[in-house]
Amino acid sequence: MNDKLKGHLSIAAAYIIFGLNLVFCKDIANSETVSPYVLFTLRAIGASALFWLLSLFMPKERVHKADYLKIAAASLVGLFVPQMTFLMAITMTSAIDTAIIGTLGPIFTMFFAFFFLKEPITGKKAGGVALSFAGILLLIFNSVHAGGAAVTSPWGIVLLLVNSLSFSLYLGLFRPVIARYSVVTFMKWSFLFSLLLPLPISARGLVTTDYAQIPVLVRWEIGYLIFFATFVAYFLIPYGQKFIRPTLVSMYSYVQPIIAAVVSISVGMDSLTWQKVLATALVVGGVVLVSRSRAAHAVS
Repeated sequence: MNDKLKGHLSIAAAYIIFGLNLVFCKDIANSETVSPYVLFTLRAIGASALFWLLSLFMPKERVHKADYLKIAAASLVGLFVPQMTFLMAITMTSAIDTAIIGTLGPIFTMFFAFFFLKEPITGKKAGGVALSFAGILLLIFNSVHAGGAAVTSPWGIVLLLVNSLSFSLYLGLFRPVIARYSVVTFMKWSFLFSLLLPLPISARGLVTTDYAQIPVLVRWEIGYLIFFATFVAYFLIPYGQKFIRPTLVSMYSYVQPIIAAVVSISVGMDSLTWQKVLATALVVGGVVLVSRSRAAHAVS
């Protein structure tokens, strides 16, 4: 298997996991049994423990002192800010508005990669992003998605924009330091730093949360969030980033609404129509077009 295919498969798998997690996070938030800060902290504790445990079985790797600050900054804009703003925003925005604002990520990433990594905006790349963007909007407006607030608040929109901008900045700015270390080394330090950030705010909530009152289904969803949507997915993303460019990585975020639509159709909440088939084809076509652009093949 060549490196480029490894990158595509890793990122695709991560965003399939995120697509399912979108449904679960809304259910957890709507249960109102765990606050966003506590949920993020539980996520960071679980992922930190798993990555540090895994590192015991991996070759020792020394991190340069100058890179600790870079990894801390990466954990802030790539883990803490995106996850916290999302968990807070999903109770303030309708499902359709959440999905629409989420489509801006690849556009932001394309510009950040241009400014920070000198990745050129080619005609194929811009055309591919535009094609997938059109496809995902077609899918959103022709799908039924449950969950979210009845009315979107301005604060919710601000949080979602910060979410999209922050993760796009992470993809566009920190690729060099990610490529310098193994995935396990990079993520064990990233999650440790991200765990320390919310503790002053979430420590009381960790102690006072009535865990016995959390419904069994929500507990399983939290387990999925910690293991699959955090440990597994955040292993796959930096691994895939080593082989494909930031704009192409972010394009896979368009997989999430497709997964949500598939889940909705499978449980009878939505129906398969020609518009959804066309939308999926446009999204896939856009990804293929971006992957064939000159800049997408360069690995630095």
